[in-house]
This record gives sequence, structure tokens and C-alpha cells, in this order.
Amino acid sequence: MSTTRKSARRTPTTPRGPRAGKKPLLAPDVDHVDHKDTALLRTFISDRGKIRSRRTTGITPRQQRMVARAVKNAREIALLPYSSR
Repeated sequence: MSTTRKSARRTPTTPRGPRAGKKPLLAPDVDHVDHKDTALLRTFISDRGKIRSRRTTGITPRQQRMVARAVKNAREIALLPYSSR
């Protein structure tokens, strides 16, 4: 009686998110993130000055904690700004 239709949702052909597929930190190899490496830390900060989430950066929870601590230390010693203004 009723015809079956396929779902209207399509499977994505490209990775999701702005940084999907690009891994700035290799999961098993990284054991320390230095607060002096500001070029790397700037990739984890949004244009508003916020620390980006794990979903957008694609790093592990342990690495996220290391990155957050390194960004906060770099801000404290004035290597990175607190805001983008």
C-alpha cells in the first residue's frame, strides 16, 4: 500500500567541520605541548580569542587539557592575547 522511500538524508562525501581531516597533534606521539610554541597554539584559538573545542580541532581529551593549559600559561606571560581586540 505505501511505498517505501529512502531517507532524505545523504551521506557526507567530505569530512565535516572546518578543520576535519587535519590533525595538528598526532594522538599517541604527543606527550607535551609547550606554551612557547605560539604558532601551534594560535591554531587552537578562535578569532574571538576563545580556546576551540575538541570537536572542531579533532584532538583527544588529554591533548585538549594540555592545549588549554599551554594557552592559559602563554596568556599569563603575555605571549598570547586574552582577546582579539
